Amino acid sequence: MHVELDEPKCVASGQCVLAAPEVFDQRDEDGIAFVLDATPAEDTLDAVREAVAICPAAAIRLVEQ
Repeated sequence: MHVELDEPKCVASGQCVLAAPEVFDQRDEDGIAFVLDATPAEDTLDAVREAVAICPAAAIRLVEQ
């Protein structure tokens, strides 16, 4: 699986970082999220799926490779 984040859509809510801190982080200057690990380990996929589901801007996608 591959994580995609549409940064221009991000509203800097930080929900993805709370759900999956090993996969997402936020920039200090504006709070916009970014992906730390675009191909996360299998044991983190449930957390990534939660981040996708709770993102208020629908800016995150989990794509099967």
